[in-house]
Amino acid sequence: MTLSQQIPVATLGVPRIGRRRELKFALESYWSGKSCAAELLATAKALRAASWEEQRDRGVSKIPSNDFSLYDHVLDTAAIVGAVPSRYAWNGGEVPLDIYFAMARGNQGQTGNRDSGREPAASPALTAMEMTKWFDTNYHYIVPELDDDQAFTLSSTKPVDYFLEAKALGIHTRPVMLGPVTFLKLAKSPVEGFNPLALLPRLLPVYEQLLRRLKFSGADWMQIDEPALVLDLNPNERAALEFAYGQLSKAAPELKIMLATYFGPLGDNLETAISLPVAGLHLDLSRAPEQLEMAGRLAPKDLVLSLGLINGRNVWRANLTAILDRIKPIVAGWPLDRVEIAPSCSMLHVPIDLRMETVLDANIRSWLAFAAQKTDELVILARALSQGRDAVAGELKASDEAAATRATSTKVHDPLVEGRIADINGAMKQRKSAFAERSRVQARTLGLPPFPTTTIGSFPQTPQVRKARSAHAKGQLSYVDYETFLKKEIEAAIRLQEEIGLDVLVHGEFERNDMVQHFGEQLSGFAFTEHAWVQSYGSRYVRPPIIFGDVSRANPMTVRWWQFAQSLTQKPVKGMLTGPVTILNWSFVRDDVPRSEVCRQIALAIRDEVTDLERSGARMIQIDEAAFREGLPLRKCDWKVYLDWSVECFRIASTGVKDSTQIHTHMCYSEFNEIIDAIAELDADVISIETSRSAMELLDVFTSSKYPNEIGPGVYDIHSPRVPEVAEISALLMLARERLSDGQLWVNPDCGLKTRKWEEVRPALINMVAAACALREKQQAELARLL
Repeated sequence: MTLSQQIPVATLGVPRIGRRRELKFALESYWSGKSCAAELLATAKALRAASWEEQRDRGVSKIPSNDFSLYDHVLDTAAIVGAVPSRYAWNGGEVPLDIYFAMARGNQGQTGNRDSGREPAASPALTAMEMTKWFDTNYHYIVPELDDDQAFTLSSTKPVDYFLEAKALGIHTRPVMLGPVTFLKLAKSPVEGFNPLALLPRLLPVYEQLLRRLKFSGADWMQIDEPALVLDLNPNERAALEFAYGQLSKAAPELKIMLATYFGPLGDNLETAISLPVAGLHLDLSRAPEQLEMAGRLAPKDLVLSLGLINGRNVWRANLTAILDRIKPIVAGWPLDRVEIAPSCSMLHVPIDLRMETVLDANIRSWLAFAAQKTDELVILARALSQGRDAVAGELKASDEAAATRATSTKVHDPLVEGRIADINGAMKQRKSAFAERSRVQARTLGLPPFPTTTIGSFPQTPQVRKARSAHAKGQLSYVDYETFLKKEIEAAIRLQEEIGLDVLVHGEFERNDMVQHFGEQLSGFAFTEHAWVQSYGSRYVRPPIIFGDVSRANPMTVRWWQFAQSLTQKPVKGMLTGPVTILNWSFVRDDVPRSEVCRQIALAIRDEVTDLERSGARMIQIDEAAFREGLPLRKCDWKVYLDWSVECFRIASTGVKDSTQIHTHMCYSEFNEIIDAIAELDADVISIETSRSAMELLDVFTSSKYPNEIGPGVYDIHSPRVPEVAEISALLMLARERLSDGQLWVNPDCGLKTRKWEEVRPALINMVAAACALREKQQAELARLL
């Protein structure tokens, strides 16, 4: 059977960072002024070409284009449709790179435009747009900002340009773009009460122009992503989808639309999706395999169903025989032109190629598949369905053997860990006293001033720090010399914090490569890679650990470095840990047991560490749960189960301490409104959150819910390369003070500072402390007037 007679294979989207992180280095070179726009764009073009050619060579027949982005695909969509907030002083036309990056990162002000070579007048410092998590992933997107009088205009032909770029290489692609309804549903508006979805009639003409241009350029299909279809939608939102695709289907009738949904089941939105006038529908059959049968029964016979059979979000090798056994009876008899084989979602969320991992344990390696290997699995499934299993007998046998080996491996199962899980009891999930009593004890013990200042934990991972860590890992720097280097870095950080006047110090985490990996490397059941990078946001890439087996802790992980840092100062130094839910959500998690069980295992290991820190003298211990909300299921009916076991795991980790020990936690970009009860149930003494980009709006729910514990709302955005002025921080503190009582309020940055430079961190923290001191003086003056 020829390829043309075979079921098509689609990839939906692939990693854009490059095997050697070429995009990261090109971006950071451009941002630092070491290279020009032309060099950055040349690197990007080469990455796109290599990706298209590789997919073609592996047998992909529906190759995506426009899945590539310099920073974020949602930001790209905003730039394409001209949704640029007024503060960026965009005057129409194509959005320049420096404005594009200012929208993503903010800036400290500019004196020239490196895109054009001209020297315009100096521009003021600009704040970035808000950033938050993409559905329930660890990928961050830039939140579109839309006014009620928003106008849209086609400001970039990027989808067309990339289609033509691939066409010039002899590769026919299927352009990809975020759908209009999801784009508007993810947006926010500064106008209170305004729903951006009301802008749909203004936005659709821009999409229609793109469809017509793509058809004119030779495209025959376009993939439009509407992951909002897996959310709880109200009748108006379903009507918006019907209206949108009714319009788009008329714009270029000959251009077929593949409507892509992912991250879960369509559920009660399935009938809406199937009724839309599109040529194809993609289903996530990894998370929701049960929806295939109903979709097959309800779908019109001419609707192409794209079957998301391979998990695009995890790294485990698929059991191909099991997949075929599950779907073959359903698709039997379907014409080949009614089916596509695809991953569950874009493979943006997985590493690029397992072949680069040359030192990974051979058994564990045999259980894994990264984007390249997942592409191969798709092709195998397509051949099996098209030509019969005999055509891929060898590949299926290898898949079966890997599944069997993993299921029986002694590396995976530890009876001692299973015994500890069985022994968890109610007393292990409860602090000894309520917060009101604990807080009085802690106030006497710690003696902090009003509006205490601190940081979230990490300090800049300078080139010197990274170089020393790399040299030590390669055996080029001895253990003793590396220890000496780290001690000097920690002491310098402690002295700087004392000089600046911070009230609660941190040791800086210079010995840590990553807030999850550092702990995973000291726990059983974790495996680590050398090159398995995935994008978190912009040029921030991470290498998530792989949890392959039962988790336990053999020895203390952080006590020694905390003791050294505390020995240098009389001020309290926080013990810094990553919480069990975040370790779980920021790892590739085993799929052979429930996630809740894995989380309880991690919680017990962290509990052991908390106990050891307290025994060593730590009076404050921060257990970061940056990813607590991102694991929340997308459907509200599933929330309670997740929140129950997530809260339980945090409490297992945190409650085995005295009342005098203050437990902190930190949460990253999140909307807390609908989970505030669960946040309160964590019962952390102090929670720090990221609020600067939202101008303290995220605090409103803490106010309305009468949240009793202490809160550190971030007063400056650490993801932006700018130093906030004292007045800016003071203004945010006043907004926070309107929402919180003085006794609740801490002063801290939005997040950890490892990605920033010391020349940014030092002045920013000086300004932050100055703002806190000014607020203390204001409070004293107010009290004096009352007396």
